[in-house]
Amino acid sequence: MRPLIVVVSLSLITGCSHPSDSQSTRAHQRDARQNTEAVPVSTAVVVEKPVPLDVAAVGTGEAVSSVQVRSQVTGQLSALHFAEGQDVTKGQLLFELDPRPFQLALAQAEAVLAKDAAQNANAQTEVARYKALFDQGLIAREQYDSYISNAAATQATTGADQAAVDTARLNLQFTRIAAPISGRAGALDVHVGDLMRANDTAPMVVINQMSPIDVAFAVPGRLLDDIRRYQAAAPLRVDAVISEPSGRQPSGHITFIDNAVDQTTGTIKLKALFDNASRELWPGEFVNVSLQLTTEPHAIVAPATAVQTSQNGPYAYVVRSNSTVDVRSVRVARTAGAESVIASGLQPGEIVVTDGQLRLTPGARVTIRDSAVATTGATR
Repeated sequence: MRPLIVVVSLSLITGCSHPSDSQSTRAHQRDARQNTEAVPVSTAVVVEKPVPLDVAAVGTGEAVSSVQVRSQVTGQLSALHFAEGQDVTKGQLLFELDPRPFQLALAQAEAVLAKDAAQNANAQTEVARYKALFDQGLIAREQYDSYISNAAATQATTGADQAAVDTARLNLQFTRIAAPISGRAGALDVHVGDLMRANDTAPMVVINQMSPIDVAFAVPGRLLDDIRRYQAAAPLRVDAVISEPSGRQPSGHITFIDNAVDQTTGTIKLKALFDNASRELWPGEFVNVSLQLTTEPHAIVAPATAVQTSQNGPYAYVVRSNSTVDVRSVRVARTAGAESVIASGLQPGEIVVTDGQLRLTPGARVTIRDSAVATTGATR
């Protein structure tokens, strides 16, 4: 009976092992099909081209000239000759104060001057008359000296009166307040009928020069030596990045480097002057700026999306001539916008994967979705 039992056991074992073998076979077949399926990816060509070395920062628009307009005399505001928010030119009439009190003050000062001038003329005549008598010995020295003193006093009084007339005339001119600079007027803090006080704390209006305009920003202090070196060769260019439909990026140049590094932040303050003819920039506005230090003429550039990161560092998938991919470790020197400047790992002309990396493994077969890039051919 034992031989029979052995045979039956072997048959059972054989029968039980048959389903497992079938599942293993199907799994291998499925893996093989997956390995032969091409993964659709997007690609780009690594190129060599000039790339500027930029420093990004956040700047603030600053008016080159900003004037707080105040009255220099005390009087009632009688007229406005502009609207708030309006562009004004240097010398344009802005405000008028009631001139009548100042006209009366001028007339009074002129009358006092005329009276004292007449007295001075009479005193000078007496000095001339009594000088002849003194020369003839007909009057004493003390009497003659008194006439000289009186004439000098009346002449001094006349000079003071003339100064009072000039002051009154100047105050009358101050009743007409003109724009000291060309620019844009801000909000009005006064109204017709208000009493304006001389040199009041609050300005009547603030005028900001809009064109040209400064943009102040700060960069790391460690860049100071590079900035000074490149600035000595030529004024450094600064681009302002404005978020608007036109996508314009007005350019300016560095005009100011601060004389000390801020020890709190470790930054150095710079200013760039922009023409701002189209008024893209505004005083007080925050704007992204890009300071261009120099241009690297032969930079190796790949799209930033081609560079992935793993525990071993940055890497990229490179498409080979047989439409399979190879994993390449790369070192990124810096990122400029949507592009990465490659220090090592890639060469110009190689094709890298920019989209679809999640489905890739080393040696995987790919199909390129970008027909324009696909026709350029793959690198080996």
